[in-house]
Amino acid sequence: MGPGRVQGREHEYIRHGTLCLTANLEVWCGCIIAPTLGPTRTEVDFAMHVEQTVATDPLAGWVFIADNLNTHQSESLVKYVAQACGIEDDLGEKEKRGVLKSQESRAEFLCDPGHRIRLVYTPKHSSWLNQVEIWFSTLVRKLLRRSSFVSLEDLRKRILEFIDYFNRTMSRPIKWLYSPRPLKEEAPSG
Repeated sequence: MGPGRVQGREHEYIRHGTLCLTANLEVWCGCIIAPTLGPTRTEVDFAMHVEQTVATDPLAGWVFIADNLNTHQSESLVKYVAQACGIEDDLGEKEKRGVLKSQESRAEFLCDPGHRIRLVYTPKHSSWLNQVEIWFSTLVRKLLRRSSFVSLEDLRKRILEFIDYFNRTMSRPIKWLYSPRPLKEEAPSG
């Protein structure tokens, strides 16, 4: 390592695998709730994550902020939200008709403000709008970068311990304010 040089790995480096972390950040307290750690991030994984999260307070209204990843607009998720919200309408058939016809029709259904569980999607290329993405950068800086884990179970344990530590000592309510200001003063006309 040195200035201007890319960090390399020694020949003894062994990769023991990876885990996919799906997490929720509660804005009112800044805590991570109901994290899911698994080997994949499929549509079923995400739908099960949402279901696990909703189970923490089954009667509450839920709004999930998500990016436009296809697993966030999946058939599995639509079916879960319909079932959890007591929607008995025919959802149609994937790629053929109804709500399930396309990714766009599924996203429209999942965004419906009339549903107790709904998703709000960030615009493309603006992950910084999703506060949990900022928390992920904290996780990388404070735990993952330049760390070494002997197994996937060690990685899982250390991530969950960090989440617990973060919730107890570092979490703060999110005060997300935006105050537009002009880029430059306009000259008075006249």
